[in-house]
Amino acid sequence: MTAFDPDAATAAYLATLPAAAHAKALAYTRGSEWLILWNWAADMLAAWLILKSGMLARLRTRFAARPNRAAWLVALVYYLAAFALTLPWAVYAQWARERAYGLSTQGFGGWLGDALLSTAISALVLSLVAIAVYALMRRTPRRWWAWSGLVVAAMVVVLLVIGPVAIEPLFNRYRPAPPGPTRDAIVALAQRAGVPSDKILVYDGSKQSERYTANVSGLFGTARVAMSDTMTKQGADLAEVRGVVGHEMGHYRHYHALIGALVMSLIAVALLWGTDRLFAPAARLLGARGLGGIADPAGLPVLVMVALTLGLIATPLMNGWTRTQESDADRFSLRVAHEPDGLSRALVKTIAYRAATPNPIEEMLFYDHPSVARRIHAAMLWKARHPDEVGR
Repeated sequence: MTAFDPDAATAAYLATLPAAAHAKALAYTRGSEWLILWNWAADMLAAWLILKSGMLARLRTRFAARPNRAAWLVALVYYLAAFALTLPWAVYAQWARERAYGLSTQGFGGWLGDALLSTAISALVLSLVAIAVYALMRRTPRRWWAWSGLVVAAMVVVLLVIGPVAIEPLFNRYRPAPPGPTRDAIVALAQRAGVPSDKILVYDGSKQSERYTANVSGLFGTARVAMSDTMTKQGADLAEVRGVVGHEMGHYRHYHALIGALVMSLIAVALLWGTDRLFAPAARLLGARGLGGIADPAGLPVLVMVALTLGLIATPLMNGWTRTQESDADRFSLRVAHEPDGLSRALVKTIAYRAATPNPIEEMLFYDHPSVARRIHAAMLWKARHPDEVGR
């Protein structure tokens, strides 16, 4: 009998897609990498235009006697104005481009409705956060960035808790997996993994995207695993479902959402510290006159431009962290679901929006998941080391 070769098995899985499909995926992925830069440029231009318009300075002056109200209104107006200014670009980047690559069939009206609803929620949340941050700037000008990191952490935790029950249902319909072999397999896997079986849901993800995907969301009592209906529509078999759901259960069992929130909050502290140090020279460079320092809400566009730039620089760091979580979830799936081939078949379907074989530098800089080739190879290595456990 020929020994199982993980390298050959990985190559065979990648070869199940024709060269044209790989080329299309590569074009989409490389374009998405450029979008990181162009999104930054669009947001920077919007911030600069809002700064130069003077609208925020006038608003701040009008409500100078009520600084909390001024901070709230300035942040709210800024976010809504930035959305309006970047909307033409968003139409291309988030809607037209997705449809052009066959990754979405959502009509423009549906996309715009989702975008408006998302913007309304974000504007409300961020404007409330602005009240706290600007109050900290006034009261603790030397350490506001550290205390603001706690505000960010609290906001992230609250959103994680309420997201599945108050926000996500506004965009999609979630329901328990219907009775049948798929549900039975998921329930059995949940029992093995120590995950409540009533926390496994299916949602109408094809409403927005054709991406083959599942996710875990929520925290504490609201945490749950959700599978997009695209998995069924793209012919996922039981082994694929077990492999994918096992991965998401790994996120659930290892509290990746909570740990990720803490890590991102630490990164936010670092970014806010950098923003504090760079605000004054940035304001001079941008010709922002008449500002009363970083605690002046009228300087919000300057603060945003500095934070956006530092965030762009920090992108590889944040991507590196999420890659470690994704690798950990893959290992959990293999240990619990024992479906290296099912997981690999599912991963092949994600190549449509994530090229399979990036060079190491590209993967380090831009990928928030390990490359598909790397993940399939890890699954094949597990298969080679545990031949008697496969499918059990």
